[in-house]
Amino acid sequence: MSESKKPGRALSPRRARCGLVCAGLGVLASSGAWAQAQSSESEASARFLAWRVHFQAGVNAVAEQHLFWNLAEKAAPDSGYEPNKKWLESYIKPGLSVQQPLAGEWILFGKLSSVASYTHGTDAFAGGNTGAVTLEDGYMGLRGQTDQGMGLELSVGPRDLKLGTGMLIANGASSGFERGALKFGPRKAWGMSGIAKLTAGGASGTAFFVDPNELPSSDGKNRLAGVDVRWDSPQGGFLGATWLRALNSESPYVQAAPGGQGAPTILSGARHGTSVLSAYTATGQLTGPLASWQFAADLAYQWNDTVQLRAWAGRLRVKYSWAQLPWAPNLSYSYQSFSGDDPNTSKLERFDPMYYEGNPSAWSTGSKSSMAFVNSNVNAHLLALQLKPTDMDVLTLRYALIRANQLRSPIQFGQATRFETSGDAANLVAGVTSPGLAKDVFLEYSRVLSRHLFLSGGIALSLPGQGIRDVVGGHTPTWSGGYLNLVLDY
Repeated sequence: MSESKKPGRALSPRRARCGLVCAGLGVLASSGAWAQAQSSESEASARFLAWRVHFQAGVNAVAEQHLFWNLAEKAAPDSGYEPNKKWLESYIKPGLSVQQPLAGEWILFGKLSSVASYTHGTDAFAGGNTGAVTLEDGYMGLRGQTDQGMGLELSVGPRDLKLGTGMLIANGASSGFERGALKFGPRKAWGMSGIAKLTAGGASGTAFFVDPNELPSSDGKNRLAGVDVRWDSPQGGFLGATWLRALNSESPYVQAAPGGQGAPTILSGARHGTSVLSAYTATGQLTGPLASWQFAADLAYQWNDTVQLRAWAGRLRVKYSWAQLPWAPNLSYSYQSFSGDDPNTSKLERFDPMYYEGNPSAWSTGSKSSMAFVNSNVNAHLLALQLKPTDMDVLTLRYALIRANQLRSPIQFGQATRFETSGDAANLVAGVTSPGLAKDVFLEYSRVLSRHLFLSGGIALSLPGQGIRDVVGGHTPTWSGGYLNLVLDY
């Protein structure tokens, strides 16, 4: 949609929403000024507007060699795709949040922020020298206590929302491609949301509606709604469950060809009507012989009768800490698995990862491999060793062994929700005939330079498994790369 202004042109829904929020924040500001002006008259009128300026910015230098294990040379030899790339990403995210106390314990609040991002050079998905300015936060809300002593928070507008551990609902916006900043991914807020949260002690219930802030070039018109219930213990543990449904969607699903022979079928708009039920739990600070241990588990089941979808996913995680040793090492192990479509059935079993939190400490499958495989038809053994030489330094070594769940079944090479088969992205292979996909090694270093300034860098290798080597049919190089970034968060 063009952003140029024309006489008599109606506002787009997104501009209208931004205008409403800006007007609302203006009302808050004027009411705050009035309260300050009247503060000398009585103690009650001294309740005035509180505001805070937010600013975040970052720059990230990235270098990659043998991207996607040079699969493009086999899948699209005439595309001219260059597997060795260097690029520079940057973004800024200014914002303003406000709070206006009302009668009793009630508070009116809101936030307005935007993201400007840019990529200089050509990134891994052949996008580059491009960027965009978009609205990030733009919400207003009301929070306080009911007469029964329960906490209540209501909000509407673009904002963050993460449920559980971020397995399905976490990243509400897309970056990269025409927006730039592919690796940074500075956008997180949903394009629109309506959230109602009720809390009582350690228990909470959240009803939500979300509309993701998708790329204009691949907007699936998705709308999701659901309910999340959760209990948090004083020791830091939690137990919860989420139910959600895709109220509207034009996003396709991909189904394996019968017997795995031939091209897969693209089922247009198949996400529409998909329902998900998930459960999640983690222990907090344990005592006695288990004082150094932590355990966590996630499980999800999906169904959609229109396309006969029956899919599942899960993760088990265990962590052990040596808090008294120098550098306070801790070692964690996770096993996560996401169902793939069985080519020998008429049903669709390929798990839909939706909007998961895709970083190595959350739900990405591998490091380099997370750019090639999404959380469908894969399983992974993940090990992470973390060391803290000082309170300001963190060193993390990660290892991932990644395999396919179903042979001759679609595995998404390339960007998660982009189903076009362009020649400049390695996303043309439907499946593998051997389960081994990759072994990833990732060494990451982070340094707190000051209260608001953070430095991080890393190097990673991805060794192709037999499944990838069979696709290439010859020498398959190791995919390698590294990055160095600096982030200001005020």
